[in-house]
Amino acid sequence: MDDFKHQSVLLKESVDALQIRPDGIYVDCTMGGGGHSEAICRQLGPSGVLVGIDQDDYAQAKAQVRLSSFACRKYFVRDNFKNIKTLLSDLNIDGVNGILFDLGVSSFQYDIPERGFSYHHNGPLDMRMDNRKTNTAADIVAGADRNELIRILRDYGEEKLATRIADAIIARRSIKPITETAELAAVVSEAYPEKLKRKKHPAGKTFQALRIAVNGELDILSETMKNAIDVLAPGGRLCVITFHSLEDRMIKQVFNTAADPCVCPKSFPVCMCGKKPSVIKITRKPIIPSQSETENNRRARSAKLRVVEKIVDLHNQS
Repeated sequence: MDDFKHQSVLLKESVDALQIRPDGIYVDCTMGGGGHSEAICRQLGPSGVLVGIDQDDYAQAKAQVRLSSFACRKYFVRDNFKNIKTLLSDLNIDGVNGILFDLGVSSFQYDIPERGFSYHHNGPLDMRMDNRKTNTAADIVAGADRNELIRILRDYGEEKLATRIADAIIARRSIKPITETAELAAVVSEAYPEKLKRKKHPAGKTFQALRIAVNGELDILSETMKNAIDVLAPGGRLCVITFHSLEDRMIKQVFNTAADPCVCPKSFPVCMCGKKPSVIKITRKPIIPSQSETENNRRARSAKLRVVEKIVDLHNQS
């Protein structure tokens, strides 16, 4: 699929931020179709290492073919990035020079109707990034009670009409199970006031919320980032691309705490808690795509890149 070749968001900015060393070790925690991984491999020599992690077997297969011609050593791991510490330990890798996360759903996943991620294509209401999991979006839509549906839509989709949409879903499923993306999109659209349908598709936030719930994306994010910082070698960099405010807030909070963990009252003249920073923030404000990128790739419009660097010598930090 040609989409694998041109849909990587903030490609140059994120790979430049990694400051690739030809002999370094780099981890692409969301390999997808291999766009970012390819850009990394282009700068690695024969002694360099790329570890590509993805839950999606289709993405893994495509990326392996795409990256086969590069001379660096490559390890492809089908697993959840939350297990980064264990995965690297299993590969006998102790300390990496750079880690990249491109959160959310890959463009090719949206474009395959059978995956159920998109309200633009009709298909089964699935949304699993790892098809070894059993719970699908259809299962949540069919089985969650009213309060749980409202919570999912409100907390994961930031949907202001969560109650209204949950009631519409419950009313429809009492008549007929909602098993396809087009059915759910229609139910949400019918629940939306006409005046609110003008800017964006009304089902967008609902689909986001269900995808996050199915894959447990936010449940693991903060701990995963802490683990990623832990496995960085001194001077190594962690780059994270987010696509909605929930993710970005969580990444910002983790990075802020890692860069300034002191819990002493502001009135204290010196730190007494003894907590030392583990990173410095390379990006005070997130890097966003250029106008030309957003014009050429609609998915890039909400992207933000944040970068931190592991502190080289903790003892010399004030």
